[in-house]
Amino acid sequence: MFWKFDLHTTSHIDTLLEKEDVTLTEVMDEDDVLQECKAQNHKLVDFLLRAQCMEDLVTFITQEPNADVEEKVKYKYPNISCELLTSDVSQINDRLGEDEMLLMKLYGFLKNDPPLNPLLASFFSKVLSILIGRKPEQIVNFLRKRDDFVDLMIKHIGTSAIMDLLLRMLTCIEPQQLRHDVLNWLNEEKVIQRLVDMVQPSQDEDRHSNASQSLCEIIRLSRDQMFQVQGCSEPDPLLATLEKQETVEQLLSNIFEKDKNESAIVSVIQILLTLFETRRPAFEGHMECPPGMSHPSFSVNHSILEAVRPRLKDFHQLLLEPPKKNVLKTTWGVLDPPVGNTRLNVVRLVASLLQCNTHSIIAELINLNTLGVILDMYFKYIWNNFLHIQVEICTAMILAMPPAPAEPQPDGEQGSAAESALIRHLFQACQLIQRIVDAWRSNEKEQSEGGRRRGYMGHLTRIANSIVHNSDKGPNGPQIQGLISELPTEDRENWEAFISGQLADTNKRNTVDLAFSDYQMQQMTSNFIEQFGFNDEEFADQDDVVDIPFDRISDINFSLNTNESANIALFEARCKEKIQQFEDAGSDEEDIWNEKDVTFAPEAQRRPSSGSTDSEESTDSEEEDSKRDPFEPCNPGSDDRMEVDTGWSPVWTASFDDVPMETGSGAAAASSPMPGTETGWADFSSFSPKCLFFSPKDPLRCNSPVAMETSVETIDPLGNQPNCGRAVAADESSCLEQRSITETVINGSMKETVSLTVDAKTETAVFKRSAFQAHTHTHNHYIF
Repeated sequence: MFWKFDLHTTSHIDTLLEKEDVTLTEVMDEDDVLQECKAQNHKLVDFLLRAQCMEDLVTFITQEPNADVEEKVKYKYPNISCELLTSDVSQINDRLGEDEMLLMKLYGFLKNDPPLNPLLASFFSKVLSILIGRKPEQIVNFLRKRDDFVDLMIKHIGTSAIMDLLLRMLTCIEPQQLRHDVLNWLNEEKVIQRLVDMVQPSQDEDRHSNASQSLCEIIRLSRDQMFQVQGCSEPDPLLATLEKQETVEQLLSNIFEKDKNESAIVSVIQILLTLFETRRPAFEGHMECPPGMSHPSFSVNHSILEAVRPRLKDFHQLLLEPPKKNVLKTTWGVLDPPVGNTRLNVVRLVASLLQCNTHSIIAELINLNTLGVILDMYFKYIWNNFLHIQVEICTAMILAMPPAPAEPQPDGEQGSAAESALIRHLFQACQLIQRIVDAWRSNEKEQSEGGRRRGYMGHLTRIANSIVHNSDKGPNGPQIQGLISELPTEDRENWEAFISGQLADTNKRNTVDLAFSDYQMQQMTSNFIEQFGFNDEEFADQDDVVDIPFDRISDINFSLNTNESANIALFEARCKEKIQQFEDAGSDEEDIWNEKDVTFAPEAQRRPSSGSTDSEESTDSEEEDSKRDPFEPCNPGSDDRMEVDTGWSPVWTASFDDVPMETGSGAAAASSPMPGTETGWADFSSFSPKCLFFSPKDPLRCNSPVAMETSVETIDPLGNQPNCGRAVAADESSCLEQRSITETVINGSMKETVSLTVDAKTETAVFKRSAFQAHTHTHNHYIF
């Protein structure tokens, strides 16, 4: 065996730690040091808890390695030190969290000049984060005593690891009261205002990005926390500060009152988009707030919109004059200027503002003709699908959105608009219908000349379908139909021909081409049955359905319609064919399931012992009884033959070997099987019809599958038979259990009783037949 050779490897650390002059680096050079530490090896943990070792571990992760060290092992010890300190060993956490000298050494890493070493910063952030999670009160108290903590965090916000540490303080501190205290402390330290100041053109892109991401995460985390904690009456102080009008105005002034910087502009727009985010309900098919739900996370703060509205003209100007971009060469041509990240994010901001459906914002967008500029960009940059999808979202939102409520009147009542001003602006000022038809014709012309299909054609098809759908079923259907009817006659006829011709053909072609792919990608929703197949009308009806709840999935019937009663009847009938009752007779075909009947034949019909023994020569007992005169006395000297089935039975088997027998007169006779006689037949012609017995020494095994609806009793086969000649030579002192099977047949004045008694211990079977007619009593006893 392998253990015989002691192949089990043991850690060398235990042996190494027994040395008095062992050093920390020697221990850290062992390959299994981390494994042993996480397994809480007592010797190793005690060694690491030494004051000098803990100090060295902190030093490794806070100080730059020597420059002359080889690069591939330069950060070996800092990495192992970080893993040891964050192995989540309670003794190490306690020592590091309660020793203020070690915390000060760790905190000193933030006092280095920027930029910080990103790898060491990740080690520092990881160690301090696990301490915040395991020792929140001690670490928070330590950090609150440091007056320059927030300043240092903002100073190094350009390092991603420091940004992660700041977010960790907002998410991993428990209990709730301690977290609220931390939020109040950070708000008093004006962490939001300091992060806002980082987003301006004078800072570098890393600070722009990390400061913007920090503010976005603070918004999301605060809203999620407020939504989850329903009983929290106090608002999140950081979120409240961010949603203030002066905070948003400060953000916008950072990018518009100074030089145009794309990184700063994009970062500010990202923050605004996060502020405009409204929590989507958890159920599909509902775009509005559920009834009774007035949680602040479902709506946009009005102060944010008021701060953005005066700056809409500046955003509009960015669409016209974005930050300077270099000429971009592509595979199909030159872009001068390209769309750029700035204009793309401005379009996204406009889509979010439209979703708010605020009257003042919509009125300003109409006055500036911002939608017209966006449509111009759509048809100009034919290959920019990022722009196309945003324009499609804008048009779909305008067509399906109810009219914006009017501003409150002086008397306090809020007016309601009869129709959407945006839809009128889109159809009249922007001439959306005419531009769709013209763009389609221009694309077909280019394709007919061998050119490519334009990249916006798919989105243009969806925009046209959206107009058709909303004119028929949308909330603004009458207004859309009225605006189309007001078009010049030529434009209206072109539109009607377009929707009945090119658009219908395109929808049919797209439906057939995408049918199989839709079938593969579809989920088991309520429209699964309707979409299964290639029916064009069913697919076309589903094109405009965005969200369908699982309302008809229960209608699908998975049951199998089977006639169980007919199957049961057929099964029972088949069983009756195979398993017959005792009194059934007349079947000449042998079957393993058939139970053989005991038959008797008169002397005249008995076959000779040397003749054929085929079953067809035997007569049925019932046929024999029908031919016999019911008043004829039974001939005791007749040769009766019993047919014995030698089939399988779980109790006993029958053997018809040479059996020594004794007669009533005492003369012993040995019976040997006659040659040519079929096994399974017993010939009793040479014996008197009296009780005969087996020798107890004979190894006879009895087995008979005969089953009768008879009485079963325990009797002594010899005690009630006065005519028996001799008793069985056996041990009569033991009481043996016997089983008897009796069948009685009455035919007129004839009464016949047939019984079979079996002794399992002595292996003796006694067969008795009694016939009664008038006052005649006949007994036939057979022992086999």
